[in-house]
This record gives sequence, structure tokens and C-alpha cells, in this order.
Amino acid sequence: MQLQQLQYFVAVAEIRHFTRAAEVVHVAQPSLSQQIKALERELGADLFLRARGNITLTDAGEALLPLARRILADADTARHEVLELAQLRRGRVRLGATPSLCTGLLPDVLRAFHDRYPGIRLLIEESGSHDLVRELARGALDLALVVLPLPTASPALTTVELLREDLVVVSSPESPRPGGGRRAVRITDLEGERLVMFRHGYDLRELTVAACRSAGFEPDFAVEGGEMDAVLGFVRAGLGMAVVPRMVAARSGRGLRVTPLARPGLYRTIALAHRSDVAPPRAARELQRMLLER
Repeated sequence: MQLQQLQYFVAVAEIRHFTRAAEVVHVAQPSLSQQIKALERELGADLFLRARGNITLTDAGEALLPLARRILADADTARHEVLELAQLRRGRVRLGATPSLCTGLLPDVLRAFHDRYPGIRLLIEESGSHDLVRELARGALDLALVVLPLPTASPALTTVELLREDLVVVSSPESPRPGGGRRAVRITDLEGERLVMFRHGYDLRELTVAACRSAGFEPDFAVEGGEMDAVLGFVRAGLGMAVVPRMVAARSGRGLRVTPLARPGLYRTIALAHRSDVAPPRAARELQRMLLER
């Protein structure tokens, strides 16, 4: 049974004339008649009583007509659904990102994407790079913004470097300036300072602790275990200073003093990752393009 046969059947059933029905569906009358006969053979029953000048439905035709109309309507709906997805009118993108990127990089890009494709739902998973890699691998995400190098090698993922972002030191304006008030501080200036530190597994924690140890000292934590918003709040309250991405510091508003790190400084490499064995959906590819062109 073919959709075209059902279309011809419905046309004849509604018009009750083979020739005029053929004109409506833009096919030659003999071809229409042949397809109707093929449908009847498929179903094992006559669908029309054909008397000269009088076409009526058999009991089998009466039973098939509402079903055929519904099947054709469902097929038309399916075509429109796929067309809308293809034209980015509907759909979803499942994007993973670290909390600092959700705060710093994503708001402007997601706003631009939403303005251009308002029918696309954005589902954001906020977590560390290790968790995001795992979610990508099991197919729970379409794309993820991760910090390189990845916590574990993953040949099943494709990564494209997006940007390198400087890290800065943030502190409360009411507390003493780090590094004795210099415009830029060195990592060694953080020795003996009380730091507000992120939770274990947080990319910024690992990077900061490694930099301090490389400079020959263990960092001193005043508070540890928070996410980005909590860390910034603790710094504003004067509990200590923290090393955060420049974009986050720029968006954090009042209540923070921002001091750059002296060269060579610290930076992190942000990459866009997706599974190598599965192409991202069309909407996800469009978001990927916007992120890469930002």
C-alpha cells in the first residue's frame, strides 16, 4: 500500500468521478485507475461500485476512507515536522558547559542564537569537564564546552579549540591589594594569601593549585568547595581572593577588584567537543558555527 494510492482513492471517493479526480491529483486517468486497481488487489476487496455515470463506495471503501484520510494527514504532518526541523524552526540543542563558561561566554552567544532561532529549545548542562565528557560519550549531550587538556584521553570525541582566556585575581575592594598594590601580580604573590577555592573536580581549582605548586608553595584556603557564584560571593564578603576567568570577572559587576596576572600569567584553553561517530543535529551545528565565529 502506497501513500500515492491512498491519495488517488480519497480523491475518487470525494469527487465520485475517475476523470475529474485524475485532474485534481494531476495524473492521467488510466494511471489513476491502475493504481486504484492495484490497491484493491493489495487489500483483497473492491473499493468502488462502478456503474455508468455513478461511482459509489463499497462497504470496504467506506471503512477505508476515514483511515486513508488520517494516514494522509499524518504523512503531511510528518513532512511539515521534518521541514521545520530542517529549516531550524523547531528542535533542541543539548549543550554542556562548565559553570564559569555559563557565566562568562555563553549568555551573549545564546541570546544571539535564540534571537535567530526562537523555536529551538536550549537545554544546558552545567558541570565540570570530566562529567561533560562522560555525558557526551553516552549521547546525553550534542555539544560541550570543555577545558583542555581533557581529564582523560577520549578518541571518541572531536575537539576544536575555541579560545584562550586569561585568568585574573579577584578580591574585595575593602581588603588589601594583592601583590602590595602592583598593577599585575605574580603567582608567587599569592603565597600566604587566603584563597577562596572551588570544589574538587573543578577545572579552575586544578589549574590554580598546579600553578601554586609549580611556584614552590601550597595554596592557603580560607574557604573551599564552592561553585562560581558562591566563590565570587565569598570574595565580595572579604573572605579571601580567587583566581577566575577574565570574562567572569568582567561580568561580575560591582563589589570585586580585578587584578591581572603578570606575564606569562595563567590562561585556560576552551574547546568545543562533540562525538566523533555521530554528527550533531542541524540546530547543534548552527550553534557550533556561531560559537566558532564569535
